[in-house]
Amino acid sequence: MAYIEIQNLYKRYKKVVAVNRIQLEVNKGEMLTLLGPSGCGKTTTLRCIAGLEKPEEGDIVIDGKPMLSQGFVPPSKRGIGMVFQNYAVWPHMKLFSNIAYGLKIQKVPKPEIRDRVHQVLELVGLSGLEARYPAQLSGGQQQRVALARALVSNPKVLLLDEPLSNLDAKLREGLRFEIKSLVRRMGITSVYVTHDQAEAMVISDRIVVMESGNVMQIGKPQDIYKRPANKFVADFIGTMNFIEAEVEEILKDSGAVTVRTGFSERMLCRRSDASVSLQPGEKVFASIRPEDVDVFAEPPQGRENMYKGTLAHKAYLGNFLYLFVSLDGTMIRVQVSHHMPEEEGQELYLVLHPEKCMILF
Repeated sequence: MAYIEIQNLYKRYKKVVAVNRIQLEVNKGEMLTLLGPSGCGKTTTLRCIAGLEKPEEGDIVIDGKPMLSQGFVPPSKRGIGMVFQNYAVWPHMKLFSNIAYGLKIQKVPKPEIRDRVHQVLELVGLSGLEARYPAQLSGGQQQRVALARALVSNPKVLLLDEPLSNLDAKLREGLRFEIKSLVRRMGITSVYVTHDQAEAMVISDRIVVMESGNVMQIGKPQDIYKRPANKFVADFIGTMNFIEAEVEEILKDSGAVTVRTGFSERMLCRRSDASVSLQPGEKVFASIRPEDVDVFAEPPQGRENMYKGTLAHKAYLGNFLYLFVSLDGTMIRVQVSHHMPEEEGQELYLVLHPEKCMILF
């Protein structure tokens, strides 16, 4: 059941369209992530939900109540907690006062403030640090303060705007799991904004991929990775080989497609959702993930989509190795989990699994 409904939301800044009439639903208790590059409209969408921006058109419905169409509902009346990218903690206030500030504004009785602040401090792992100033805390602790401040008022909705982008990689990785676990335990409906694909894959129940104010695809992390809707999504989520190709034949029985490429007269690809209306001669991209390509020193027998190439260079990345293999000038990236003895310049044989090869635009 949808707890937040974004209906035909349209927001522009002068001539720049930031959000282009998007439609979204966030289910109760769900962690929905808005993912995309800078300028794609994800933060503007979040700020419209919060009431920090007023769209030109559309409506936002939270728990059945319109925020715009029946009169503008201010941020303080929306039942929302928000965590910002820059923490937004007051440097002159101790940790306790930072967290309690919103409750004081609401004129919550002091004993209740004390109890609620101590409860949320324990929840985010900051018990015993009430008397410290923000400057005496690490970046991760400051972000926990911001999270505690958002949670202390028991919000119906939690909004998080790139909350981990200012932290180092290891701390960021740990806090992803902490936030995910905390939000699930509390059952809060949450919208999370990030440009980090790994962060989105880890933390989300569903991901909304955005580009230039438009929604490109909505789905579970594994669905978006395995079945991207288009070239933009495939390129933004993970690593993909894009091979310029021309449609040769659509195989009606299997739904597969054969294409011509710069290194082959025939490559077999499974039919993607985007290829429903394909026609012979159409220009497309035959696309495959590096981990879905097999590499051999000798030609394997009886394998479809097998091509001979030359190892151009290698990249050692610790737990795996990238091989860059040239197929008549087309560079294919291959991921292998072990060190291969072959040297640059040697011939290798690649098998591009037909069932993993997608047609994208």
